[in-house]
Parts: sequence; structure tokens; C-alpha cells
Amino acid sequence: MIFRNTFIYKSIAVCLFTAMLFSCEGNLKEVKEMEKDFLEPQSKVYDLNLFYTDSGSVRANLRSPKMLDYSNRKFPFREFPQGIELDFFEQDSSKNTVYSDYAIQYLETGLIDLRKNVKIVTSDSTILRGPQLYWDQQQEWLFTDYSYSLQLPNGARNEGEGFDSDQKFNTFNSRSNTGIQYIKD
Repeated sequence: MIFRNTFIYKSIAVCLFTAMLFSCEGNLKEVKEMEKDFLEPQSKVYDLNLFYTDSGSVRANLRSPKMLDYSNRKFPFREFPQGIELDFFEQDSSKNTVYSDYAIQYLETGLIDLRKNVKIVTSDSTILRGPQLYWDQQQEWLFTDYSYSLQLPNGARNEGEGFDSDQKFNTFNSRSNTGIQYIKD
């Protein structure tokens, strides 16, 4: 009799466990579907041409073939998988332009990660090139740990590994470099 009762209890336990597994499978599919929606961008923008104005003057113009907005994430960001072209206009209407084949803008920190064929052309014709560059918008500071090349308007050239600089290149700190510099007497 004891053996029979134990068998019945074990059978009931197996049936309940099996039923729970099948009910969890349905919920698991629903959870995966919700996660898939969360992993998708909140919005997609194609052929972006965005102007930033201040007091009636254009300060910047951002162009990109595609922008993915992930501002629905815990750490929100915008991704530019096909690159950007960004013009900055100074008070005197001079223009500085940033190019990259890929970019991510982190909304909470103000940090922009530029990758692949990064090129900056300043209004005085200074050209900076590198594979990756970070730009801290709040501090107005540029930095990288990767190789770079810098060509100045007077023909001077500088190549090195890693640098940090203010965004106008008035202060430029290179970790290691070689180059040709022209010095006035």
C-alpha cells in the first residue's frame, strides 16, 4: 500500500512538472519577443540632414545616410552605421568638417565615438586622419589611443600613436610622434 501511494505521488509530481515546463515555454517565447522589440532601435532615420541653430545662426549641420536611435536603452545612444559628415560653423562663418564611416553618439555622456576613416578638416586647412577618434562634446576635447596623421597648413606633418587635444587644436598632446616641422627664425 505504501509503495502504491508513493507511486501515485511521484506520478502526480511528474505530471505537474511536465505541465509547468510546457507553460513556461509559452512564456519564454513571449519574453524573447519582448526582448527582440527592446533590442530594436526606437526609430530609424534615413537621409538625415539636421541643422543646429543658435540665435538664428546655423552652428552645425549633420548629414548621414542612416541613423538608428536607441534612446530606449538604459544607456541611450544613437548609431550611424553608414557614417557621418558634420560641419561646424564658427562666429566668423568659417567651417570645420568631420567625416567618418561609422559613429556612435552616447547621449548621457556627450561622448561621440568616430570609427573607420576618420578625417577632420579645419577652417585653416589642418587635416587630421585616423582609424578611431573620441570627441567629448561637453569638454570640447578630442582623443585617441590609435595612430593618427596630422597635416598643418604650412606643410608640416606629424604622425604618431595616441593624442588628446582641444577641438580647435590649440593644445595638442601627442604620446609619441615623428614628423616634419617648420619653425620660424
